[in-house]
Formats: sequence, structure tokens, C-alpha cells
Amino acid sequence: MNATISTVARRTFASLRFRNYRLYFVSQIISFSGTWMQSIAMAWLVLQLTGSGTALGTVMAMQFLPTLFLAPVGGMLADRFEKRRLIIGTQTMAGLLALTLGIITLAGVVELWMVYALAAGFGTVTALDNPSRQTFVMEMVGPADVSNAVTLNSVVVNAARVIGPAIGGLIIATVGIGECFVANAVSYVAVVMAMLLIRTDQLHPSTRSARAPRQLRDGFRYAWADPTLRTTLVMLAMIGTLTFEFSTTLPLLAEFTFGAGSTGLAIMTSLMGAGAVVGGLGVASAGPPTPARLVAVAAAFGVAVGLIAVMPTIGLVYLTMPLVGAASVSMISLSNATLQLNSDAKYRGRVMSLFSVALIGSTPIGGPLVGWLADHVSPRFALLVGAAAALAAAAYGWSQLAPRTHTTTETNLTPLEPAVEAR
Repeated sequence: MNATISTVARRTFASLRFRNYRLYFVSQIISFSGTWMQSIAMAWLVLQLTGSGTALGTVMAMQFLPTLFLAPVGGMLADRFEKRRLIIGTQTMAGLLALTLGIITLAGVVELWMVYALAAGFGTVTALDNPSRQTFVMEMVGPADVSNAVTLNSVVVNAARVIGPAIGGLIIATVGIGECFVANAVSYVAVVMAMLLIRTDQLHPSTRSARAPRQLRDGFRYAWADPTLRTTLVMLAMIGTLTFEFSTTLPLLAEFTFGAGSTGLAIMTSLMGAGAVVGGLGVASAGPPTPARLVAVAAAFGVAVGLIAVMPTIGLVYLTMPLVGAASVSMISLSNATLQLNSDAKYRGRVMSLFSVALIGSTPIGGPLVGWLADHVSPRFALLVGAAAALAAAAYGWSQLAPRTHTTTETNLTPLEPAVEAR
């Protein structure tokens, strides 16, 4: 029994045997906790300044819109330059933006337009940073362990979703809002230090693309021409636009459907984060992704969101939220690993920029639509539309990937054989 537990534990945390990844992993725990802390503090600051839900929604849009337009540029930079140095640059810029927000808040001179401008700055840095961070994981652990490493990253994000807001709420209640922004600025130091301590001789560097015309267009063409990449991105875009809109649907469900208020929302969010941590650890121990698992997870995500929509009581919603969290982190992790393992090293940054566009950049498009449905029909209906989108994505994925799985099985190849250059 102990031997079995030990084997599962080694498989679940396999990526942590790499020193470079351990440094990165710990720094991400610190940094993402600071990011979630800042998220709740920024929302509270906007409400204090305006008392307006519209202003709050505008701040969210300012953070997400740059990803829609600039992530492909970030992907091109990731393919052309050393990712470690790019990450140091973007994380330093993010830290300076957080520090600026903290200083003007503590000084009592902050105005709404300043928050908008800094939110757009954070969004721009995130758009340029995400492709480098996503693909740098492959360089730290190599193709064999990238699925495990990506999933552990998702576990960190969701664990921080529970830790960060709790710490942020405590700081706001006992000290103030500005201190949250300063604390987040300090958290970026952890990532910069980790990057400086990375041993470059232990990396698996990707072949860099030389500067050439039409690199953005070539990246789009490459991703669209590959059936696995195209199908995964389309599935993720469908789910990202209509299903991953919990920042809109859950507050409305808590307030207007069940009258549970902020307490109910906090419980739902925490349970979803806890489920994501457990689900992520399960995915981390399951090995490389396959088309069948990706389709099954998309379908499970749709069913779980649909269950929330039809639950008659808030208590039953609470019981279902861990399932939603587990399915959501599984979808993100499997799609991320699928894209990285099936991308040529020369195009991987640009492919992962499309991952960011589909998952994050779709929020400004889907958020208002889902919100409109919730206002004019009901929050339950908005969630059902999201559930239907996930199920439709699963059906599309099955129609596109099932024949590919059958073909690769007949030829004794791994269903998602890594399309990476020989080293």
C-alpha cells in the first residue's frame, strides 16, 4: 500500500525533480497569490471610487482586451528571443505597475482613469508574458514531463485563487487597499529571482525563429493547418467564450437566483478552487494527454456546469462546485499540453499565444453576451448556454480527433506524438 502511494506521489509531482522547475514552481505560488490578492483589492478600490458595476466591468475588460490583440505578438517574441530574459522583463514591468498603483493609492491621489490606465498596462504585460511563460515550461522539463508540469502550474493558480483573496481580504480589513498592491509588487521579485537562479545548462532550449516577414501570419497558418492544433484551439475558443465566464455568471447566480450575496459567492469560488487543486493533481498523475481524454473532459465540464444551472438549492450548488473546478483545470491543462506537445519548436510560442487568445482574450467577447443573457433571461440560462458550448466543443472534438486517434492506433503511434525537433 505504501509503495503504491509512493509511486502515485512520484508520478504526480514528477516535474519537481528538476531543480529549475522547482524554483519556478515556488515562485509561481508566491506570484499568483499576489495576483489574486491584487485582483480583489482592485475590485474593492473601484467600488470605493465609483460604486459602479459598469466601472468594475470596464476595469476587467481593460485587463483582458490586450490579450485578444497583443498575445500573438508575445508569441512571436517568445519564438525569437530567450524566454528567460523575456520573463524577467515582463515580470519586472508588472511589479513596477503594481508598485505604482500601491503608491498612488496610499498617497490618496488615485483616480478612476489611473486605475483604467494601469489595468491596461497589466493586460499588455500579461499578453506579452503568457506565451513565454507557457513555453518556458517545456524548456525546463522537456517534452516527456511537460503535461505534468503544465498541470502542476494549473494547481498553483487555483490554490492561489483560494489563498490570495483570503490574504487580500485580511490586509484590506486590517491595514488597507494600497498595501495589497505593494505586497503584489514584492511578489514579482520571487519570479525574477527564480529566473536569475535558473541553470541555463540544464534547460532544453527550443530552436529560435529568425526574424522574417509575415511571422504572425505564418504562425496562424501553421496552427490552422495542423488538425490537432486547430481542433484544440476551436474547442478552447468555444469553451473560453461561453463557459469560462464564471466571473460574470457566479456573482449573478449567488445574488439574484439564491440571494446568497457575497458570502455565497465566496463559498462557491473557494469550493471551485479546492476542486481544481484536487482535479489538477489527478491529471498530473495521469500521464500525457490523448484526444479521448481531451474530449471526455470537455464533455464532463459541460455536464458539471449544467448541473449548477439546474440545482434547486444553493447547498446543492456548493456540492457541485468542486466538480466544476476539477473539470475546468483538467480542460485547461490538457489543452495546454496538447498544444505544446504537437507544436514544432519554431512555432510553439505563436501557438501558445493563440491558447491565451482563446482562453483569456475571449472574455471581453463572451462576458457581455453571457451577462446580457443572465439579465434578460436568467443566470441559470446563461450557465446552460455555457454548458451547451462545452458539450458542443466535445462533440466537435470527437468528430475531428476520433478518426485521427483510430489512424494513429493502427500505426502504433502515440495519439498525440510530440511534433518537436530532434535534439
